[in-house]
Amino acid sequence: MNFAPSLRVWMRQHGARTTLAAGVALCCACHGAGRRSPVAPAPASRAESGRDSSGTRQAGTAVAAIALDSVPLALRLQPVTPADSARAAAVLRELPDTSPIELGPTWDIDVRSYETRERVAYWVTRFTGDARDRFQAQVERGTRYEPLMRARLRAAGLPGDLVYLALIESGYDPHAYSRAAAVGMWQFMTSTGRGAGLRVNWWIDERRDPLRSTEAAIGFLRYLLDQFGSTYLAAAAYNGGPGRVSRGLTRYETDLRGSTGDDIFFALAEKDYLRPETRDYVPRLIAAALVAKNPTHYGLVIHRLPTLAYDSARVPGGTPLAALARASHSPVDDVLDLNPQILRGLTAPGDSSWARIPAGAGPAFDSLFTALNRGERTGLSVWHSKSGESMARIARRHGLTAKQLAWYNPKAARLKNGDLHAGQVIRIPTAAVVTAARDVPDPAIERYGAGRAVHIVRRGETLGGIARRYHTSVTSLMRLNGLRKSTIFPGQALATRGSRAKTAKAKK
Repeated sequence: MNFAPSLRVWMRQHGARTTLAAGVALCCACHGAGRRSPVAPAPASRAESGRDSSGTRQAGTAVAAIALDSVPLALRLQPVTPADSARAAAVLRELPDTSPIELGPTWDIDVRSYETRERVAYWVTRFTGDARDRFQAQVERGTRYEPLMRARLRAAGLPGDLVYLALIESGYDPHAYSRAAAVGMWQFMTSTGRGAGLRVNWWIDERRDPLRSTEAAIGFLRYLLDQFGSTYLAAAAYNGGPGRVSRGLTRYETDLRGSTGDDIFFALAEKDYLRPETRDYVPRLIAAALVAKNPTHYGLVIHRLPTLAYDSARVPGGTPLAALARASHSPVDDVLDLNPQILRGLTAPGDSSWARIPAGAGPAFDSLFTALNRGERTGLSVWHSKSGESMARIARRHGLTAKQLAWYNPKAARLKNGDLHAGQVIRIPTAAVVTAARDVPDPAIERYGAGRAVHIVRRGETLGGIARRYHTSVTSLMRLNGLRKSTIFPGQALATRGSRAKTAKAKK
């Protein structure tokens, strides 16, 4: 009797880990005792399938991804006789090379129920077709950050596979910048990032920090999951705003009554109410999860990067990244890569702060940093502007461009003719600082649609307090913003008047 088909089915159902020979032997024992056989998939390679170099199948060394402790107790208690082992070896010889055992990955968001939907299939085709090279490069870039991001999501009680939101938002690019001035892997607007506890100012932009921005995204996603009770409704709200999703659920409540869980998103998407980008957002997420987590199935080859690792050091304000590099015996580019949130080539002037240095450099860092001369540890000098001087003139004097000098003097006051007010303190960066600086837009930039009256929720604010501030009621704010509960989230953009203003994670 050929037990292979049923054994494969059982292994896929139970996700066990033991040897294939043991699994088949259990099967044989069960059949010998008149029990129904469990069954498993076949090894993925010659080495796993238990063949030696001559191609002879070795039953005793065959590997399958099933766990003996997941085998039902009644089966584990069934004795395996020498006759069962012989029959197991015969079964292994019957298994064709064209039927490899392959459990494949598992997901903690529901992708299997929706993988055949038209838009999901469309995006799978895109990611493995004309956008293949770009998608593959993005997934590879993400391998450096994904383990840490996934761990943080799970620690917060969220599905680890929500990490693929960052893949479709930004391609795991810490410096991604949208047309709407959303920044970073998770694409936060300035106000939303600040409301979520991120530092966003002229010197530091933690929206670009993969780990800090992940923590901020987790807070927002937990709020959305609590409000909607569905992973895919929460994802849609992350993209299009919770207000629009809530209003859609209310408007089509009768039509959606037969749908439950994540099915509700797809039922709502069919109503042509959500914006096209939001209707496609969840299918893109599902397609990205399908392909990125099982790339070999789709013919993609992903070269994994070393997982992000670092030590931390507390340094004075205005410390050049070049000094961090020298004291950690590492290239400046490595330190710059570990600190994507530092915009101007040095830590923020003022108070001391933490910065990342290469892993292993921590123990000796303080003594090596202290041993640097003062000039190496100081990134800025001071110039007092004189009457008739301009930024361009001062810049030329110090071997800089006017644009570079402006990076370190964002509040410099000018006369109508462009000259500086006399007597101002102008910061002059060293060449090493300028070399490590990023040429990025002003982090304070926010872009909203015309006619929107929006309040950005700050930490500690309540819906009642906001209602009093704008001379309205909690009920009116909840109705206007499509809120089911009076709970609000720091960084959330609340419409305070007008039917077109939306509650949103201010983004794209």
